[in-house]
Amino acid sequence: MTDHQPGRPVRPTANAMRRALKRARDGVALDVAEAAVLLQARGDELVDLAASAARVRDAGLEAAGRPGVITYSKSVFIPLTRLCRDKCHYCTFVTVPGKLRRAGHGMFMSPDEVLDIARRGAALGCKEALITLGDKPEDRWPEAREWLDAHGYDDTIAYVRAIAIRILEETGLLPHLNPGVMTWTDFQRLKPVAPSMGMMLETTATRLWSEPGGPHYGSPDKEPAVRLRVLEDAGRSSVPFTSGLLIGIGETYEERADSLFALRRISRAYHGIQELIMQNFRAKPDTAMRGMPDAELDELVATVAVARHIMGPSACLQAPPNLVAGEYARLIGAGIDDWGGVSPLTPDHVNPERPWPQIDELAEQSAAAGFRLEERLCVYPEFVQRGEPWLDPRLLPHVRALTDADTGLARDVKPEGLPWQEPDEGFTAAGRTDLHRTIDTTGRTSDRRDDFDEVYGDWEALREAAQPGMVPSRIDTDVRGALKQAADDPTRLTDDEALALLHADGPALDALTRIADELRRDVVGDDVTYVVTRNINFTNVCYTGCRFCAFAQRRTDADAYTLSLDQVADRAAQAWDVGAVEVCMQGGIHPDLPGTAYFDIARAVKSRVPGMHVHAFSPMEVVNGATRTGLSIREWLTAAKEAGLDSIPGTAAEILDDEVRWILTKGKLPTATWIEVVKTAHELGIRSSSTMMYGHVDQPRHWLGHFRTLARIQQETGGFTEFVTLPFIHTNAPVYLAGIARPGPTVRDNRAVTAMARILLHPHITNIQTSWVKLGADGAAEMLRSGANDLGGTLMEETISRMAGSSYGSYRSVQDLVAIAEAAGRPAKPRTTLYGEVPEERQQAAAASDGHLPELLPLLPD
Repeated sequence: MTDHQPGRPVRPTANAMRRALKRARDGVALDVAEAAVLLQARGDELVDLAASAARVRDAGLEAAGRPGVITYSKSVFIPLTRLCRDKCHYCTFVTVPGKLRRAGHGMFMSPDEVLDIARRGAALGCKEALITLGDKPEDRWPEAREWLDAHGYDDTIAYVRAIAIRILEETGLLPHLNPGVMTWTDFQRLKPVAPSMGMMLETTATRLWSEPGGPHYGSPDKEPAVRLRVLEDAGRSSVPFTSGLLIGIGETYEERADSLFALRRISRAYHGIQELIMQNFRAKPDTAMRGMPDAELDELVATVAVARHIMGPSACLQAPPNLVAGEYARLIGAGIDDWGGVSPLTPDHVNPERPWPQIDELAEQSAAAGFRLEERLCVYPEFVQRGEPWLDPRLLPHVRALTDADTGLARDVKPEGLPWQEPDEGFTAAGRTDLHRTIDTTGRTSDRRDDFDEVYGDWEALREAAQPGMVPSRIDTDVRGALKQAADDPTRLTDDEALALLHADGPALDALTRIADELRRDVVGDDVTYVVTRNINFTNVCYTGCRFCAFAQRRTDADAYTLSLDQVADRAAQAWDVGAVEVCMQGGIHPDLPGTAYFDIARAVKSRVPGMHVHAFSPMEVVNGATRTGLSIREWLTAAKEAGLDSIPGTAAEILDDEVRWILTKGKLPTATWIEVVKTAHELGIRSSSTMMYGHVDQPRHWLGHFRTLARIQQETGGFTEFVTLPFIHTNAPVYLAGIARPGPTVRDNRAVTAMARILLHPHITNIQTSWVKLGADGAAEMLRSGANDLGGTLMEETISRMAGSSYGSYRSVQDLVAIAEAAGRPAKPRTTLYGEVPEERQQAAAASDGHLPELLPLLPD
């Protein structure tokens, strides 16, 4: 973001302009300063700039398989509500409740009003329903809140979702949603009902938002940092997204150039920006900026051309045809390849004084410039052809009904409503369902998926983003003083002291682990606890794109599998027979499984084995279930508890610091949402574990922040049963194979993390678990001497760490776990999930079988 002070722009020197134009002609990458120079090109200079930009555009169209084609979307414009919490000084779209009432309108358009427009549009062959509205009107206007409450909607996003479903089902139009600023969770809620969404960046000039008199002053949703976060969350969520600039609202040329580079950075990182709109400011009566001069056509042409050079040949650039007074040829000549949405039915409600051109006229003007006008859908052809994860399975029938399979463009058909429903496949056993056995023999088919270079985003951009976070902190605090404080009263350790101890090595590290081990003995005694449990990973099909995960597969990959409900229940019954008290069930975010699938899994286990504790569904799975069903997180967890869920694993935490998190994961839930899920579960009486995966692109300062966060949550809720250390397994992890992450934690790291978990979480979380799966028997025994008191479970099967490259097997017998405890000089004791006493009958069953299955067989015939 920029904060240049305005002033009379200084015309670039002739030499600077010549140099920048030559670099543009030669296809050399521009920097911000050169882009700012080119934005001021006029006359022959602008002709030169536009010509080189057009060549870049033409190369991109050729590569995309549609040379000489300029596209548009035939749409209807649906202003769902004109109420907004923002106060943009140039906007005539937004109004106030009193004016709506006097005009006889409701605070929101009713479903009947929306569907009337959509049906008339469908009859005219429109295929896009552009749903535009103000930002979070219920936060400012009580009338909006009252309308939503009266109609049964928790918030505006819930109404948008409901309307989108009705449009799909009753008209066949494809919703393109512009609800303003959205959270990561909002994207999860809306992605199943809309193939594309959008929000203009407008500008990165913070001063235009922060300074009184600026066009965005008093508008919380126009803060550039907030809007950039929305664009990133769209990319993380694999949502085809439209954005762009509004030029001429007071920004400098440097600020405009900076805005274009910000868009390029996000586009490179996530490959999710489907189009960019370059829109010129037009002053409107009855606004605070009515006296501001319009952005001249030369300004727009230069901006389009510079945007083309910055964004490159594959970008799709649009300029609204109703805002350029018929000067179509100049925009085509500057490098656009799209005219945006054009409606034969509805006005442009944002610029009502500027009617859309007739589509025939647009075709003629395009042909005069040597281009053929072709209709597209609201979602661009590239994303239609990419399919998953960019298009939710529930939308695929709707999109395919309107799409030319060869080009991804629109077919010449009139839309018809289709049911919007959960995919039909559900729990059908498929794929490599014997992976729980053969992972230890045959192993995985290959070390990476064949979409490795695309699915995780741009590796080079990620490498650049990761570097600042991996720089070690300078430690000046005296370690001896910190050790003394840890021994005397660990609750009074300062952050500086804790950070010094997290860096401890040599004799200092030995002293630290002794302090932690003594604290462990004082708090929980010498018993090393373990649980007889079975892991059941019910599917590994997942499209989230976590860059550390080697478990996730596409449904077509050789190692992909999904278990049936009967198979899940069979595995739980097998575990019960050999003494298990718990099943731990987690899976990939499978796009074909409905949000209610998790309830079915819990019921299947409880029905077959009523006494089994169901420890299942990470916070990511909880959010997935809630957003797919349209329930709140609290409602979904309540329903899951009623279905048989007893506790949840505190996985999907990784590092609770978004600086690290967005390097490690592409589309996983942000820190704040993880915390929301866990705290809500605790409030409902659903306890959870807590975890930290470390040793990748993190540093000790991130570990410290993670520990502090967990301690605060525990102080509030008391709902954590334990803390589990999860050393990063690097071997097959995509982020390691791409050369970004380091090869897992060192022995020093493991000892320091275990010891400091004991110290920093005291007295709030008293059970510290180490992972034999990731560390092996010797490593786990060492952690038991460094502050840990728990070995986790027998597991019986384990595929997540083994797919990542762990070499320590998939299960341990009871005697194996007892031996690890003995190696640490301690007795072993079985426990329940909640660290209670194990019934004698369960102990006897485990003793008879040694806590593991007599034979690990696939549950489908070979």
